[in-house]
Amino acid sequence: MELRRMRVAVPVTGLWASPSAPRAVDDAIVGDEPSLPEWLAALDASGPDGRHGLHDRLESEVLHGEEVLVVKPGGSFLGRGGHKHPGWSHVFCPEQPSGKDPHGYPGFVRTAHLAADDEEGIAYDDALEDPPEATPDGLLDAARGFTGTPYLWGGLTREGIDCSGLVHMALRALGVRVPRDAADQREAVPAVALKYVRPGDLYFFGRPGEPIHHVGIVTQKRAMLHAPEDGVVVEEPLSQERSATLVGAGRVFS
Repeated sequence: MELRRMRVAVPVTGLWASPSAPRAVDDAIVGDEPSLPEWLAALDASGPDGRHGLHDRLESEVLHGEEVLVVKPGGSFLGRGGHKHPGWSHVFCPEQPSGKDPHGYPGFVRTAHLAADDEEGIAYDDALEDPPEATPDGLLDAARGFTGTPYLWGGLTREGIDCSGLVHMALRALGVRVPRDAADQREAVPAVALKYVRPGDLYFFGRPGEPIHHVGIVTQKRAMLHAPEDGVVVEEPLSQERSATLVGAGRVFS
């Protein structure tokens, strides 16, 4: 498979499950000149289905300057019903590791949002003048910078972020690369017994027979900083429901 290195040339672009995944309400983020604020406003104006409807559609976001590996630049892809979708590129995102592919998180982005890999870029809303140290306290400091950020499935910015995105971006700010998704994050970090957790560890949540569906950063025993699906990034004690689905913990920094 021949891959071409390119970079994201817009502030932020969506990494979609397929070219047919975006809906009419997503037009502002898939246009040639995407607008994150306009898109988020449109999602909220459309009611709960605006944000919740991104499940199985939006895989992640890719930030300005981030490298992508392009499989088929500028191609036309067949969507539902055999309809062609021109102007999309099938890419892998090496800065977002994924169990889905060793090249990085796979998905589709608008070709108009990419540029040749010939200049450095700065990740959207992620440039820290004085980044925290790669320590448990540094992780908590970086993650607390997202406090109050609304939940957005697949989101990676301070305008909208999901639970695993919070962990991924906070560690990325420290120069530590971890997978994008919660289930992969659990596989990537050493397990630690729940009775031995300490601040900066990760709590993982799931139900019997199902994949990990939530992750949070331990702030103290039975409390965490996380991005709940119906709220904003917050530091709080584990609720009864969270406690019932707590299945393990992991340690990023030994």
